[in-house]
Amino acid sequence: MDAKATAAESFVREPAAGSTLNVLGISHIYKATGAETAGSFSLWESVVPPGAGTPPHTHAREDEAFYVLSGELVIEFEGDSAPRRVAPGGFFFGARGRRHAVRNDADKPARVLVFCAPSCGLDQMFAELDAATDAGMPEMAKVVAIAAKYGVTIEAPAA
Repeated sequence: MDAKATAAESFVREPAAGSTLNVLGISHIYKATGAETAGSFSLWESVVPPGAGTPPHTHAREDEAFYVLSGELVIEFEGDSAPRRVAPGGFFFGARGRRHAVRNDADKPARVLVFCAPSCGLDQMFAELDAATDAGMPEMAKVVAIAAKYGVTIEAPAA
């Protein structure tokens, strides 16, 4: 394969710039998309409102890394005995194939920088979830079906 055909172009993104998606009530402000990095990675800033978070889920295709900028998040991951609180400057690695969940239990929004590598379709998954949220919060079955198309298995809450 010709390396030049798949090479990404260098670019700068200004602080307030980047496409924004509403992913189930969590804002994602893209700093770099998979399309811009030739699939190497995606990077976005998430603003997680109080009470919001992700259900337990497992990625089959990519790893995620979280760096907390402000606020505080509670992280749960497979193999750990108890949830952990991650404060500003704290880091969490969500390995592919290992279940994890993120939530904001605090009374103020949390800002977190999320790095995903390689970029295997999460950008598209988040765009679909954003579109599904236009008419209000989608049913969990729809969220699970969208995620499954991109190799993400969501543990639906017990009924």
